[in-house]
Amino acid sequence: PITPGELLCLGSSLAFSGLFYYLYRKKARVVARIQEAPKLQVDDNLPALVSAADGRCLPYIALEGIVLPAKAVLTSHYHEGLQGVIQKLLLKEHRLIWNSLARSW
Repeated sequence: PITPGELLCLGSSLAFSGLFYYLYRKKARVVARIQEAPKLQVDDNLPALVSAADGRCLPYIALEGIVLPAKAVLTSHYHEGLQGVIQKLLLKEHRLIWNSLARSW
């Protein structure tokens, strides 16, 4: 005989497993889109390419080119010869959605 407590634990376990699998699949699709992103060079043709795109936005692209550090180059302690820079400005656009229940954006 199965007790109601065991049924509750089994049901909640299945619900959480389904939720986590859904989130995993959603993130896996995003990672696949990022890995398939076209690689573009930073050159004079880039502004024209962005202007010609739908909504003047390129969803997932990989930019390749030379960057210059603002102050000093960061060097890796673990890999010899590996250097990097910190991105100084990050633009993040948020989409506004009207919430009719709270009557706010």
